[in-house]
Amino acid sequence: MKISHHFDDATLMAYSAGSLPQGMALLVACHLHWCEQCRERTRETDAVGGAMLDSLTPAMLTDDALNAVLACLDEPEQEFSLSKAEPLADDHLPAPLAQVLGKPIDDLPWKRIGYGVRQLDLELDGPGATRLLRISPGVSVPHHTHSGNELTLILQGSYSDEMGRFCRGDVADLDGEVSHQPIVDTDEDCICLIATDAPLKFSGLMGRLVQPFIGL
Repeated sequence: MKISHHFDDATLMAYSAGSLPQGMALLVACHLHWCEQCRERTRETDAVGGAMLDSLTPAMLTDDALNAVLACLDEPEQEFSLSKAEPLADDHLPAPLAQVLGKPIDDLPWKRIGYGVRQLDLELDGPGATRLLRISPGVSVPHHTHSGNELTLILQGSYSDEMGRFCRGDVADLDGEVSHQPIVDTDEDCICLIATDAPLKFSGLMGRLVQPFIGL
């Protein structure tokens, strides 16, 4: 697998710091499963974070600090592993995503949201939304920009937009300054994992009309 598009430094720093929403953290973990370059960069951001912690002046604990820690132990465990360093064995789907889905891509309950476009809402906790999109050959997503951040990981197929061509394993790390219209450019479905922390902003009339129904 040749990966040409990677995360920016700020995203990997946020991942190392544990400050990403659950869906974005899942997406980063999935890309790391396939990408040695970003795994190495993440080891570096982990080291930077550790050095910053070592340089902090110790703070006094509050009287209820122990109770707060004990309360955290009662919280349910996350449903997926966010391994930052070790690649896992499954080459069909990234292991963290396979763990969440629990079944093959073709057996999922896809919901049609427009001509040639189906989606599956992963319904993860936290702000924003995390979805799988399955887009037919030759079909494009309506032209849009972003009111927040959007991360996209290509799981199958490819698409092209104003940023270039994105194939299996590539990620698009986008913010409100980017305006684009992805179009599937191969003869197979393009399947993407997409995590956003705010709704998209469709620029065309049709996109704005269908947005309430598709939930993007």
